[in-house]
Amino acid sequence: MPFPWSDWKTLPLKEPLSPAVLAEILDGGQAFRWRREADGVWHGRWAGHAVRLRLHGKEGLRWSAPPALAASTGPALARYLDAGRGARDLADVLPWRSDAHLSLCLQAFPGLRILRQPFGETLLCFMCSSAKRIVQIKQMVALLALHHGQPLESSEASLPTWDAIALLPEAALRECRLGFRARHIHQTSQFLAARPGWLEATEALPYPEARARLCLLPGVGEKIADCVLLFGAGRLEAFPVDVWIIKALARRYGLHGWKPDQIAHFGRTHFGPHAGLAQQYLFAYERSV
Repeated sequence: MPFPWSDWKTLPLKEPLSPAVLAEILDGGQAFRWRREADGVWHGRWAGHAVRLRLHGKEGLRWSAPPALAASTGPALARYLDAGRGARDLADVLPWRSDAHLSLCLQAFPGLRILRQPFGETLLCFMCSSAKRIVQIKQMVALLALHHGQPLESSEASLPTWDAIALLPEAALRECRLGFRARHIHQTSQFLAARPGWLEATEALPYPEARARLCLLPGVGEKIADCVLLFGAGRLEAFPVDVWIIKALARRYGLHGWKPDQIAHFGRTHFGPHAGLAQQYLFAYERSV
């Protein structure tokens, strides 16, 4: 018997989204708990929420949730998608007028936006991301939810909290195909369990201090820390550097042989306070060509 969903409702956005841009936002490496069905409907979940999304002509982005969660899902989804801010207004602050390649990226993905995910959940997902492709990360977090998460008012489950992970043996994490990441996640859960409020305090700190604190965690380097701050705390000054960004900055900006920390410094300097948004445009464009 199909699980019941609420009626479709419209989520107001300041600009329309194309199917390609919506796919890049939901399934382009910012988050790992979305899937697109054959009918074009996206199914996603985060924290205690489960939702369906679809584009519907002039009505734009529409959503549906399990009836018991629908009342809280609307506001949560608006925050998750950062719907209160115009993505194109943010992009207009970037130096596209003097940067021809960045201008090309903006034209290719108009309306691209940064998700605002739960901070602790974002940390868990990106600790699974080390040396893995998106499809593999999605498999790992799906297994974590299946075996150790809390059931939602839908057919799936939420990811386990850090408190819940702290009660698990490392072997239980390895059964979710985490490999060496299981040790780091287990050690991090013990670190956080011994320091209540540490994650919340870290999220509230200015970017440099928050980044340095996250790098104290086992298995968390500068790239993962920047991903967590960009996609989980809305710190647009964060500039994650992965293989795609290394390739893009070498090919498009001549930064051949530069180290990741040098590239990150260049990104924050050249693209300014919204460097993380520029990074997403560069990342999306490089993967599309």
